[in-house]
Amino acid sequence: MSGLYLHIPFCKQKCHYCDFHFSVSLRNKPELIQAILTDLELRKGEIREPLETIYLGGGTPSLLDEKELTAIFDQIHKQYTIANNPEVTLEANPDDVSAEKLRLFKKLGINRLSIGIQSFHDDELQLMNRVHTASEAKKCVLQATEAGFENLTIDLIYGIPNSNAQKWQYNLDTFLELKIPHLSAYALTVEKKTALEHLIKKGKIRPVEEQLAQNQFVELRKFMLQNGFEHYELSNYARPGFYSRHNTSYWQNKPYLGIGPSAHSYNGKSRSWNVANNSRYSKLLKDNVLPLEREILTIPNRYNEYLMTGLRTQWGIDRQK
Repeated sequence: MSGLYLHIPFCKQKCHYCDFHFSVSLRNKPELIQAILTDLELRKGEIREPLETIYLGGGTPSLLDEKELTAIFDQIHKQYTIANNPEVTLEANPDDVSAEKLRLFKKLGINRLSIGIQSFHDDELQLMNRVHTASEAKKCVLQATEAGFENLTIDLIYGIPNSNAQKWQYNLDTFLELKIPHLSAYALTVEKKTALEHLIKKGKIRPVEEQLAQNQFVELRKFMLQNGFEHYELSNYARPGFYSRHNTSYWQNKPYLGIGPSAHSYNGKSRSWNVANNSRYSKLLKDNVLPLEREILTIPNRYNEYLMTGLRTQWGIDRQK
């Protein structure tokens, strides 16, 4: 099994908790898209098996327009062999999704949407500096369902300052009512040099309470299991048949190719990562130079990664291996 990940490093605005690589300036988007197309061509020889999963993450891939998305998918189909019935995921924010955009996604072969909702409470969305509202979040899921997307997943965050048991339960109840088959749920983490860290230090946002996050995780797991979901990875729950095939390949040490600034690749023996700088990434690829660094994984590296990823999942690790 082989997977392809494309990092689309653009967002409308910066969420307070985020430390991923992206830019809120779209000025250089055309050059960056061209660089991604070149990257896809130059690295086609690294994938020898048909692609079983394709994942557009970021950043916010749903910000791309029809011309940009079409160019990317045309290049993938030109340069790579695609397996039968691939899982093709696109991360989307609720405020980007429309009936027209959903038709485009379908046309391009995207069959799984990962919607970054985070909360169904407006005050929590504002605290995290999300662009969308709670009503837009619900509308987006309903629109996607009506458009024929059966394979949906959303993100929710727990441990948010000022949250409580009732607010978290409302998030879970709303998730269930919307009949979404997959959930990724993450504890709010205060990363260094983020706006969230700055606002907490300034006393403008209450510190994240570990006990609150722990309590909400326990309630989350109990609720999901009671409602027929399988807790197949530390942060992920799915109805049978709706596991993320792409992310599961990461946790099971399958090879994957990462395209785009800051994207990582893995072939079982080495790992590489692209430069986390949009302009440098584009400039190097304009000269047909791969913008990456690579490391050969030692036996201790591979052993530690196997433990780290395997112990996150329901499959665990094989002691004999």
